[in-house]
Amino acid sequence: MEKEEIKILVLIIGAGPAGLATSACLNRLNIPNIVVEREDCSASLWKRRSYDRLKLHLAKQFCQLPHMTFPPNTPTFVSKVGFINYLEKYATRFNINPRYNRNVKSAYFKDGQWIVEVENGTEMSREVYSTRFVVAATGENSEGVIPEIPGLVGSFEGEYLHSSEYKNGEKFNGKDVLVVGCGNSGMEIAYDLSKNNAKVSIVVRSPVHVLTRWIVRIGMSLLRFFPVKLVDRWCLLLAELKFGNTSRYGLLRPNKGPFINKLITGRSPTIDVGCVGQIKSGKIQVVPMIKRIEGKRVEFVNGNTKIVDSIVFATGYKSSVSKWLKVDDGDLFNENGMPKHEFPDHWKGKNGLYSVGFGRQGLAGISKDAQNIARDIVSVVCRRRMMNKLSC
Repeated sequence: MEKEEIKILVLIIGAGPAGLATSACLNRLNIPNIVVEREDCSASLWKRRSYDRLKLHLAKQFCQLPHMTFPPNTPTFVSKVGFINYLEKYATRFNINPRYNRNVKSAYFKDGQWIVEVENGTEMSREVYSTRFVVAATGENSEGVIPEIPGLVGSFEGEYLHSSEYKNGEKFNGKDVLVVGCGNSGMEIAYDLSKNNAKVSIVVRSPVHVLTRWIVRIGMSLLRFFPVKLVDRWCLLLAELKFGNTSRYGLLRPNKGPFINKLITGRSPTIDVGCVGQIKSGKIQVVPMIKRIEGKRVEFVNGNTKIVDSIVFATGYKSSVSKWLKVDDGDLFNENGMPKHEFPDHWKGKNGLYSVGFGRQGLAGISKDAQNIARDIVSVVCRRRMMNKLSC
């Protein structure tokens, strides 16, 4: 395989919102950088691995990337298509041109430089980047996770898929479908299936805060002025007025409030798009964790069983950093490819290694990470230039 050696000051790995935001911040400061992406497009999670009815769950002012607001006529809660269009305009505005079909195989620090080996899938060649700074922008949602369940592989006679493969509920019309997971994806997919006349059950594995988009928007606005515990109390009161006692339907709330819980666990509250109403009406059934599967029969931990045709796993994602960062000379990531340090100290390692989009703070967190990284790189570059001048 032909080998090409490339020198660049900053290499950004990943062309999702995190990589685009970081490149934009660096471009505004005239810092040379290259973005490499394993897929054949930017924002592949949004374009290829998300369901059709997806909307941003937070108001647009909490979801815009650095230095570019949404147009004034943009709806408060931006659609999937609207956000993809925004990202494409963002890349054009800040002259970001990712190198696609670049699969990073390894990255290691040697003699003051990062050596990053990349497979070029377009030209079937190998590229070796020598760079002073590496930004891991592959994020927390790099690879879908399907839990190991006895009987799922080899025994289950129906279809199962991760939520990243789900588009809409049309093909599930009239079928018995089990959705595993009660986060935003799980609840919204369950609702979409029920509106497409599927017979839906949803596995609720742990307590969950269910709020509306407007309650979350009010809460995030109030957090600027009031303590988080007080805001949590108000939001839970609004949720009680909206939904009533959800524990009656199998939706238990965590002991801690929604925003405190987010800070401690990184888990966001679930935004209801109509699923709670379907649960209360009996159109969606809440079930406990799965114990085992045999044929099409699913047994739950409470001993009940159910025959299902399909299972959709809305069970989250994992980082892929540990696959290519062979030795973490930057002292930034743990063995699971997640930062060793909690937010807000998660984005900077040693030897010029950074992470963006790993703080469990959504798009607002990505924007902060990108700006922090750009400022830090500029300060390092400026200090080096000053030292070189003094030594002359």
